[in-house]
Amino acid sequence: MARGVSRARTARRIAAGAAYGGGGLGLVGAAAVGLVLAEVQFAKRTVGTGLGDPPRADGLYGSEFAAPAAAGPQPGQAPLRLGMLGDSTAAGLGVRRARQTPAALLASGLAAVAERPVELRNVALSGAMSDDLDRQAGLLLDGELPPPDVCVIMIGANDVTRRMPPTQSVRHLTSAVRRLRLAGSEVVVGTCPDLGTIEPVYQPLRWLARRVSRQLAAAQTIGVLALGARTVSMGDLLGPEFAANPREMFGPDSYHPSAEGYATAAMAVLPTLCATLSLWPESDRLEVARNEDMLPVAKAASAAAGQAGTEVTQARGPWALLKHRRRRRVPAEDLAAPSTPRPADTALPPRADSPSPS
Repeated sequence: MARGVSRARTARRIAAGAAYGGGGLGLVGAAAVGLVLAEVQFAKRTVGTGLGDPPRADGLYGSEFAAPAAAGPQPGQAPLRLGMLGDSTAAGLGVRRARQTPAALLASGLAAVAERPVELRNVALSGAMSDDLDRQAGLLLDGELPPPDVCVIMIGANDVTRRMPPTQSVRHLTSAVRRLRLAGSEVVVGTCPDLGTIEPVYQPLRWLARRVSRQLAAAQTIGVLALGARTVSMGDLLGPEFAANPREMFGPDSYHPSAEGYATAAMAVLPTLCATLSLWPESDRLEVARNEDMLPVAKAASAAAGQAGTEVTQARGPWALLKHRRRRRVPAEDLAAPSTPRPADTALPPRADSPSPS
């Protein structure tokens, strides 16, 4: 309990510093942070990346839901526009096929739930920090195309490893979210992942890396909730599966997720993505049996940072909803599809109204 209160208090200070121009508030002691980051950088050099550019997944998904050309435009059948922003996790670094990237999985899943085609534009950049989000938002908003109906942002790990002050990190994120919201886009933010899951990082530095990551994740939630966005905790990149099966869930560099790992992350974000567009049947009703609750924003943000896959949504005043929406993993056969699919052929996850385990 004391740890959660401390994290909530720290996250509040970071978010307040971001909002009011505060300086570089520390997450933990400066010496400890430097040690953590040095160890993480050493881990990245130790495993080596050896990865090429992520596959491009832009295009139309769910084309089977489009009205026949002879029928002319039909109400509600115009493609939904999905924008993806962030770092290498959002870009899908480490997989070989476009359909294995989280953006492609989200686009195909959204198409299945909405029963409408989805037009995907992914402007995420490997290695990006939060200060690149303004440029990425500009790519989605400044051209001749209409703004996205909904955007997903996954960011934060590089901010931690490259020592960006947390207040600055949150300030850049909230600025981009505000810009997207003013353009009419809904926004879902996948918060900073848990760097304590990187295998070459050992104790006690693993504990410190986890603490730094979770504090930033909680501050990100506090910052964007006030703008009408929702967050989903990336935590240890979503759940006990990563801790129990690191060889399966991490890619060949032991740092970025594998295709299975990206699918696990995408399927945790999908329900929130759909709920943001009022497409998810559970809506925002709390289910006590699933340990959902209404908490003060800072406490909700702190609790979510410690439990991967948790959604936080602004409720009213200083209160937020803490939700654990139902999700399903992508079947293994969907991840082993041919290597040259068209985006519209991406395998679709189960319909939202189909039964699924908690």
